[in-house]
Amino acid sequence: MERWLALELASTIRHDGDGGVTDDLTTVRDVTRWIREQDGLLPAHFRAGELTADEDLKRQIVELRRAVRALFARAVSPAPPSPADAHRLMPAEEALAHLNTAAARELIAPQLEWPHEAPPAVRLLTVQDDPHIGLVATLARAAIDFLSGPQREQLRACTAPRCVRYFVKSHGRQEWCKASCGNRARAARHYRRHRVASEGDSALS
Repeated sequence: MERWLALELASTIRHDGDGGVTDDLTTVRDVTRWIREQDGLLPAHFRAGELTADEDLKRQIVELRRAVRALFARAVSPAPPSPADAHRLMPAEEALAHLNTAAARELIAPQLEWPHEAPPAVRLLTVQDDPHIGLVATLARAAIDFLSGPQREQLRACTAPRCVRYFVKSHGRQEWCKASCGNRARAARHYRRHRVASEGDSALS
């Protein structure tokens, strides 16, 4: 299953399994854990397993997430956004400015590498020696790539009861982010139909 760094960031706000919403970036330790879980999505030079967050990095990543989720809400419009933060979204223009500013904090240059008898590959060269700035810039660029790419057209907010995730629609009839959400949504629809039918029968009695 394909993963996108921008979607992983947005999904750090999620349903907690008990009817509420949880934030996977609540503490510095949470942020460090999340960074290390993204090892396969981050550029190789980051060595995510060696990165440790502090309060300033946590603040920057959480603020960037606010901007990304605001732009995700814009991307799914006119459908409703995730209910997790629909009432307190960052204004779209502010979110755009924040994302672009974060991305511009690290200057990078692509370098072509072409070893003998091997296919060419691109390596990004940076003069940024602060890995925290580089990480936030990388997350911002990942969001820019996501929102300017074809997957934006397939971005959806899951409509299952209590779910607050965004997801990329992978086939034509997909309505929910995962099978368990589909089961919950169908059960809720069945319950509503049964209740309406029961109320109708009672009215006729």
